[in-house]
Amino acid sequence: MNGYMKPQDIEKRSFEIITEELGTRAFPDGIAEVVKRVIHTTADFSYRDTLTITDGAVEKAKEAIRRGLPIITDTTMAASGINKTAAGKFGIEVHCFIGDEDVKVKAKESGMTRSAVSVEKAAGCYPECIYAVGNAPTALMRLYELIEEKKIRPALIIGVPVGFVNVVEAKELILGTDVPAIVARGRKGGSNIAAAICNALLYEAGGR
Repeated sequence: MNGYMKPQDIEKRSFEIITEELGTRAFPDGIAEVVKRVIHTTADFSYRDTLTITDGAVEKAKEAIRRGLPIITDTTMAASGINKTAAGKFGIEVHCFIGDEDVKVKAKESGMTRSAVSVEKAAGCYPECIYAVGNAPTALMRLYELIEEKKIRPALIIGVPVGFVNVVEAKELILGTDVPAIVARGRKGGSNIAAAICNALLYEAGGR
């Protein structure tokens, strides 16, 4: 075994293994790449069953990317994991408001989580965007409320928070809207997965 393969060769071989282990499992166009990228990030094949992609979500996401809509994340980790070169090809800006001073102040005054307040800030700055949530179910819950109030209309919601409290329920709320969504049903998820899904969509839109 050669432990010093080139990075691109390691990635290529990893995806070959993932394809082999998925076997004859068929996915609609564009969805296979998203599922494989998530499995590549986690080495967890359960995502082939739990990753739920609403009808047309991948194509609508690629349209949003080609329009240069911003990507908003709930954590700096997710934002850091998004390929800025791939995003830059479309003039896409990646934002995370969780550390902004005004968000901290409002969260303290209101008793809301900073993640929920960040969604409110996003609604004011970028009512049309791709919103990627990898950590905070409260972000998904506030997104749902603002969608119902017609104060934000994301082109896509990536809902993959991880945890035990309100995680499953928050994901199901998003799937109950008519907004295009990619959701990891159940308790599993994470900021790395949110970033991986964004990257898969960016690569697809760019023809990588």
